[in-house]
Amino acid sequence: MSGPHLRDFKRIVFFTGAGMSAESGVPTYRGAGGIWKEYDYRRYACQEAFVRDPAAVWEFHNYRRGLVAACSPNRGYHIVARAGERSARVTVVTQNIDGLHAQAGSREICELHGNLWRVRCDRCHVKQQDGHVVREELRCDGCGGWWRPDIVWFGDHLHAPILDAAQAAIEGCDLFVSIGTSAVVYPAAYLPEYARKAGAVRVEINPDETPASHLYDVHLRGPATEMLARLADGDAELLA
Repeated sequence: MSGPHLRDFKRIVFFTGAGMSAESGVPTYRGAGGIWKEYDYRRYACQEAFVRDPAAVWEFHNYRRGLVAACSPNRGYHIVARAGERSARVTVVTQNIDGLHAQAGSREICELHGNLWRVRCDRCHVKQQDGHVVREELRCDGCGGWWRPDIVWFGDHLHAPILDAAQAAIEGCDLFVSIGTSAVVYPAAYLPEYARKAGAVRVEINPDETPASHLYDVHLRGPATEMLARLADGDAELLA
């Protein structure tokens, strides 16, 4: 392909959204067939709903866990993970909560919206990491409070240290690759601006144009896995 190749850069940030996971079968949120077309977030994905009926919220999130547990990282995830095993410094900044980047082997991951497989107790401020299973124990064994999915719901603020770490990685990168992001959810949608200001080469992988497309130097219009393979073109180690 003409254009940038992953092997030509030393500090890479992959910025991933729902389009990255869609090829693994993970339901998207806002697109055709998106989960919020079928379910009302005000009943299942906000703090007010959790306070009102935590059992109902957990029924929904265990349903989501079941859907995601049946999915595996696609080839694109493995290309990203292998890029991080090379001499390049690779950071993943993701809006996804499915944990597929870690499952594929990526190590430096900023999960902007939390993790579906982690829970926290807001009463005694402890967290637990679960396996890829539905959660049967819904109350904290220390204080009896309800475990809460450790994810960013509608109306929540992003965790400041995670956002700061993402910004620092982007400001220090020489290649910024956005994959399957809608560019409509803030503050995450602003992150490409940091790459532009840092002078990094910016690549957008998305089948369609987005509100942030003007911020990118290169546009690869197609499926995430296929377009990532084009970025790694000729690099047998990454494509194996």
